[in-house]
Amino acid sequence: MIEAIFLDRDGTIGGSNEIQYPGDFQLFPQAKQAIIDIKKQHIPLFSFTNQPDIAKGKVKKSDFISELLAFGFDDVYLCPHEDSDNCSCRKPRTGMLLKAAEEHSLNLANCIVIGDRWKDLVAARAAGAQCILVLTGAGHDTLHAREKWADVQAAFIAANIQEAVEFIFTSLSSQPILPHSHTR
Repeated sequence: MIEAIFLDRDGTIGGSNEIQYPGDFQLFPQAKQAIIDIKKQHIPLFSFTNQPDIAKGKVKKSDFISELLAFGFDDVYLCPHEDSDNCSCRKPRTGMLLKAAEEHSLNLANCIVIGDRWKDLVAARAAGAQCILVLTGAGHDTLHAREKWADVQAAFIAANIQEAVEFIFTSLSSQPILPHSHTR
């Protein structure tokens, strides 16, 4: 049984492989449908995203949270720090996933992380969750930088978020969550 799905923001559900601020950020057309499909299944949907420009004072954390909640997320986990801050929440560290597990009584082994960057995949593995790579945003670069996530077995490599969600509901929802080594 899938207890929750975590989605990265930039490059996974919209925007590009560059950070876009709330107000400028646009969901991919297929992301809108993917969020609707997840909500129909009554699976908790969480955003987890690194947003270092908050620490730089360029944007407010509350703006990201408001935007993501408006998209349909049940909760938002956001790291506002820069790499140099060495915090426990910045992906590829597991802090955001562990906090969500604690706050929502989740067994992360029954959760799925979908992202376009190697840091999303490494965080998922380190926390014990399954992961799916999407080839939007930085996904193609991630696919070709396999050395950065060599110890991670993605459950699936999807063209986009909608294909990832379809895979979850056709292949993972009724069986124990185990990694698969194929792509569509």
